[in-house]
Amino acid sequence: MTRALIVIDVQNEYFDGGKLPLFEAAETEARIIDAITRARAAGDRVILIRHEAQSDQGIFAAGSSGTLIRDGILAAAGDAPVVTKHFADSFQETDLLGHLDGIDSLLICGMMTQNCVVFTAMSELTGGRAVTVAGDLCAAPSQVVHLVALAALGSKRKMADAASLWP
Repeated sequence: MTRALIVIDVQNEYFDGGKLPLFEAAETEARIIDAITRARAAGDRVILIRHEAQSDQGIFAAGSSGTLIRDGILAAAGDAPVVTKHFADSFQETDLLGHLDGIDSLLICGMMTQNCVVFTAMSELTGGRAVTVAGDLCAAPSQVVHLVALAALGSKRKMADAASLWP
């Protein structure tokens, strides 16, 4: 099985100093960095997703520092491709599919659980690939929102903790 770890929107906007800091964002980022390292060691492809608004105003304003992927994520990911998106679904109007040739299984993580993670995991554009969401590698505005989103998503997609993905 050939897998890809899709890391969604681990960007400055979601951390202290950003416009929408998430619950335990720094702790989640540390776990994602570890997961990227483990995925690369296992031969899994890593793809980073970056959200940018189509406007230069508000959250994820085009060209703002909030749209930058966190330095630790970039360092761990090495030469992984970065896909820029404008919608919650990482597949919608992006070139993500072009990075998935030969991939039959998607491991999805990132920010925000109830929005971009859910919409990407549920996308009709996954192309029939097996989809697993690593719940411990996701973050939301609050723990309650995170847990509710994971519970709802669990009825439609496979869920896992990172430790079970890279033992």
